[in-house]
Amino acid sequence: MDADDRYGTIPRMAVASAARFGDAEAIVDGDERLTFAGVADGMRKVAVALVASGIGVGDRVALWAPNSANWVRIALGVQAAGAVLVPLNTRLTADEAAYILTKSGSRALFAVEEFLGRRFLDALRRERPDLAVLRRAVETPGPGRPAPQGWLEFLDSGGPGDAAVVDRRMSAATAADASDIIFTSGTTGFPKGAILRHGASLKGYERYNTGPQIDDRDRPLIVLPFFHTFGYKAGWMLNLMVGATTVSLPTFDPEQAMQTIEREQVTYLPGSPTMFVAMLDHPARAGRDLRSLRGAVVSASTVPVELVRRLTDEMGLTCITGYGLTECHGLVSVSQPGDDPDVIASTVGRPLPGLEVRVVDGSGADVAPGQPGELLVHGYTVMSGYFDDPDLTADAVRDGWLHTGDVVVADTEGYLRITDRKKDIYIVGGFNVAPAEVERALAGLEQISQVAVIGVPDPTMGEVGVAFVVPRPGAALSPEEVLHYAVRHMANYKVPRRVEIVRELPLNATGKVLKTRLRELAESRHRSQSSGPGT
Repeated sequence: MDADDRYGTIPRMAVASAARFGDAEAIVDGDERLTFAGVADGMRKVAVALVASGIGVGDRVALWAPNSANWVRIALGVQAAGAVLVPLNTRLTADEAAYILTKSGSRALFAVEEFLGRRFLDALRRERPDLAVLRRAVETPGPGRPAPQGWLEFLDSGGPGDAAVVDRRMSAATAADASDIIFTSGTTGFPKGAILRHGASLKGYERYNTGPQIDDRDRPLIVLPFFHTFGYKAGWMLNLMVGATTVSLPTFDPEQAMQTIEREQVTYLPGSPTMFVAMLDHPARAGRDLRSLRGAVVSASTVPVELVRRLTDEMGLTCITGYGLTECHGLVSVSQPGDDPDVIASTVGRPLPGLEVRVVDGSGADVAPGQPGELLVHGYTVMSGYFDDPDLTADAVRDGWLHTGDVVVADTEGYLRITDRKKDIYIVGGFNVAPAEVERALAGLEQISQVAVIGVPDPTMGEVGVAFVVPRPGAALSPEEVLHYAVRHMANYKVPRRVEIVRELPLNATGKVLKTRLRELAESRHRSQSSGPGT
């Protein structure tokens, strides 16, 4: 029996895990240690308080905070109250967060009091005081900080009648109900909210676990952000389901990560290639005892084979990789222990059991193994649709098949190799960036007439953005001015690494920007800047 049939919903899974694992450590968050029973108790307190505040079944509730034990309490509490969780990226600006809060119709907001020098609610109140959700906003403790008074008052606000309502809602919820709306960058220039489900999350990640094979003896370190599908569902949710201890860090620092691995006897580490390279090459690694680590999930469409070999040879780790997208609950394929390092590095594994995939050409016809084509996915991990966007949903999911926009090659054994992205989205250090979204933001600078953004390879971040800007006639504009504007109007990972001021953009006969030409131009300029006397 699959996890969706056993539990039905994520909160009922949390209750079952509390019964199975009781006082064992579920979450380690700095000095805070939370047992499985404590997770269930914390979930219930949040749910009761939400019911007391007027949150109903199906209402959207947003969470804007870094990784922490409290993030888990709140997320589960939102779902136990029958509401739908809307996680927000901690790097978003106030305007970007306001768009998602408005689009999702969120009726309540939990926001961390302070994180990395930013006070999220203060920024929202200053820049978007008109937001209705601010009337039901609660500040939560930041990492290692005491609880704000408002948070304590919120937790004490429910009563026995509200608790009875929570019980009824938890019993009535089904595996087909929405668990989250996770917003992802889109080529339309505005984030789109993928509706994900309780049952698909549970079933999908239980089947994904044939790769890492995490169980109740494991202590995975989760640095990947909880607001991201993978850090959430392959992170604390999967750990909670199998009885593993989630060791949580709000940000990645290689030395801190290694200290935590040694201190907490961490056994498993999911992360990007950038994270692993930073640890492997850090001078402090030689002085750290990292022998507790047994495995790693390297999350990227392509992984340097040398990295896999170094993790295997220098650290003795079993490595796997996988592929997914938010519209598929973050799940399509996964490699398996024992796969050859070259296979792990060059492919993203094989589709999960129960999923169907097709690789098609431009006319929709299946291509032969070894030939490139767009990947289509059908099955239990496909999203329910984009929230409040039937047209975009109909374009993305046709006859039950999700059109991923990713170009892949499948071999005769079913292993998938990603070769390109049909869509323009590029990935900066694990974060999806839609050029149209960056272009729309930069267009707000009055000196700009036209702008086009592309992603280019980068040895550290995987990819970074390059913006090609055409100034308005008579306007004086420098790359520094554009970058300064970008820093103030978008999350830092969306800010282009480089700005090129150009007289015009290359266009095709229909007026569409030729981004392939821009990529060639970016590469040629990079080569010319890298060469010169003495090189």
